[in-house]
Amino acid sequence: MSYGITRDEALELVREHLDNENLVKHSLASEAVLRALARRLGEDEDKWGLAGLLHDLDAESQPDLTTHTSETVAILSSRGVDPEIIDAIRMHNEKAHGDKRSTPFHHALAAGETITGLVIATALVYPDKKLASVKPKSVRKRFKEKAFARGADREIIRECEHLGLKVGEFCDLALAALCPIAEDLGL
Repeated sequence: MSYGITRDEALELVREHLDNENLVKHSLASEAVLRALARRLGEDEDKWGLAGLLHDLDAESQPDLTTHTSETVAILSSRGVDPEIIDAIRMHNEKAHGDKRSTPFHHALAAGETITGLVIATALVYPDKKLASVKPKSVRKRFKEKAFARGADREIIRECEHLGLKVGEFCDLALAALCPIAEDLGL
């Protein structure tokens, strides 16, 4: 199926627009979680993965949440990327647009890219800083600790419930999705 961009082209765009290696890693982590969600829900794994990979193209050039995603939408639209991918990317930052997330794809991208921060922060408090050491119950426990990884907005992560997943299941899914790419994430 054609999405107006291949995975290799998408990764090239990420590397072209993001100098911060942690943002590149976040994009790779988001891709992995979105692919796992798509598999779990019977959705299009490639489409959802591309949205995860491309969602923060303008994170450095548009760090203000009132404009973040606007440049990404323009870049992807000019390339003829699938409109559903563009819409999900636009809606992962509903603050910039005044609209509310309304589709499973919207909720999946918002929740999926947000939970990556919680899982990675959990790994970073382990002595070896390795994802392989993280137990699923640790991620679930950290979710309940509001002071831990404050940037991982718990309300956005809870949008997994719009997909029929309980938060605990979602934490487990995200951890399992990230473990195979741990080396790419430096974890």
